[in-house]
Amino acid sequence: MLEERETAARVRVESLREEVARLAEVLEAAEIELERRVIAREELVEALAVSAAESTAVTEVEAEEEAVLSLAPVPGSTVPAWREGLPVTVLAPDYQRIVGVLEQRRSTGHGPLRANEIAVELGLGATPAKVEGLRSKARRLAERGWLFLEASGAFSALWQRESL
Repeated sequence: MLEERETAARVRVESLREEVARLAEVLEAAEIELERRVIAREELVEALAVSAAESTAVTEVEAEEEAVLSLAPVPGSTVPAWREGLPVTVLAPDYQRIVGVLEQRRSTGHGPLRANEIAVELGLGATPAKVEGLRSKARRLAERGWLFLEASGAFSALWQRESL
């Protein structure tokens, strides 16, 4: 009877050792995955910090160049309907740049531009996310009378505006 108990205890110990070895392998794999994720997060935070610093520098330069008006637009603000005498400066900076590109194009005798062409003119590149964001803004400007949306989907400036 003692031998049976001893044998059972040996079997139990061996089983537990095998389980410990298996768990050690699982733990090692989990530690490797954790290390990879920590490195990825650190690299992402570093890249975002660099991007934010560059963005802040560009924003500060733009802010110094633009005069502060009492009607200064706020990014994300609504686009007012165009009416006679309303300067383009009431628009948020992104909208002002879109109108500016199309006004410049019209003043040089060129035709309308598609959203991807406007994005390239503004230096945003032709990535789908940038183009769709720009198309949304240009459509909003067209709906409010600042731009004309051609049947082809291209945008053009309607007439010469003040304060470009």
